[in-house]
Amino acid sequence: MMKTPVYLDNHSTTPVDERVLAEMLPYFSEHFGNASSADHAFGWKAEEAVDRARQRVAALIGASADEIVFTSGATESNNLAIKGAVDGATEVRIVTSATEHPAVLDPCEYLEGKGAKVRYLPVDRDGLLDLKDVEKSLDDDVRLVSVMMANNEIGVLQPIAEIGELCRARDILFHTDAAQAVGKVPVDVQTLKVDLLSLSAHKMYGPKGVGALYVSKNARRKIAAKTHGGGHEGSLRSGTVNVAGVVGMGMACELSGADMAAESVRTGRLRDRLRDSILARLDEVHVNGHPTNRLPGNLNLSFGFVEGEALILSMEDVAVSSGSACTSATNATSHVLAALGVPEQLLHSSIRFGLGRFNTEEEIDYVVDKICASVTRLRELSPLWDKAQREKT
Repeated sequence: MMKTPVYLDNHSTTPVDERVLAEMLPYFSEHFGNASSADHAFGWKAEEAVDRARQRVAALIGASADEIVFTSGATESNNLAIKGAVDGATEVRIVTSATEHPAVLDPCEYLEGKGAKVRYLPVDRDGLLDLKDVEKSLDDDVRLVSVMMANNEIGVLQPIAEIGELCRARDILFHTDAAQAVGKVPVDVQTLKVDLLSLSAHKMYGPKGVGALYVSKNARRKIAAKTHGGGHEGSLRSGTVNVAGVVGMGMACELSGADMAAESVRTGRLRDRLRDSILARLDEVHVNGHPTNRLPGNLNLSFGFVEGEALILSMEDVAVSSGSACTSATNATSHVLAALGVPEQLLHSSIRFGLGRFNTEEEIDYVVDKICASVTRLRELSPLWDKAQREKT
């Protein structure tokens, strides 16, 4: 019998893969040394483990091991990349998109308060940037461009390689928040021409509280540290390294690299099964974001004449979300969907489904039945739905 609840919120976080956990466990007790302790075997063992993890992370994104800086997660990586690139300068400009994660938008807003200028580029109805808009925005005073690779709400994949080419030709630092993309779609920093790339372990079946920032050799001399106190991580991020965490991240990266192709196909089929089944059984359901140019496990739907929060609450044994996990507690309207021009009446009716490694066809079919029954029941209670149906006839 299928177990419930069903977890379809893998953009928020993923369960730690058992193989990742097995790799981590010895570093909590048996090999507990500090990787910075250079005077004894306990420290050497820990340092070896960190070096191995660094190589595994680098291999997944086509980087060199010495270009990987371990952090506490993608939020810290984004802050280090964005604030580190500006480093107190005021007469500079940052270019980003209107649909970025708050971990990019908030640092940009902070720097605006310090005198920097930020240009927020619009997206089209599918959530994509116009490369002509990007090119027009690249003035001489632009210090940094930051565009996320895969959107955390609608899964849309931006043309990162093309933007990288534009930035490289003008010697402008280019950063991408790739937390949702790494491990799910191919990522190669050389092909993408990025200088800085943020990633997080817990988005790819690794532990929470650990991430990394790729810093190219060219960018390293242009990035200033934001924390000090020991010179760890090439003096870019001081603090005792979370050995068990980075070991887990390294293993998660290795597994993702090995399984990505097959896993993407399988997850994409489950996503299409979910989408097609819902659209076949319910009217007034709208897909948000590009129909095909998106993460294989992402589906964002707006259900007309239904409040998204009411729908979520009606399905206690199905874990989904109404948007970014970082803003769900505030119940705020999605800035991503608003940027796409989603009508006001649908902004509060969207559900984000995040499918992952451990989901099954049986779970998808269960969720379809649950969604359709809940939407039907909620619409029966809606006078607006009743009015719309009467107007049709």
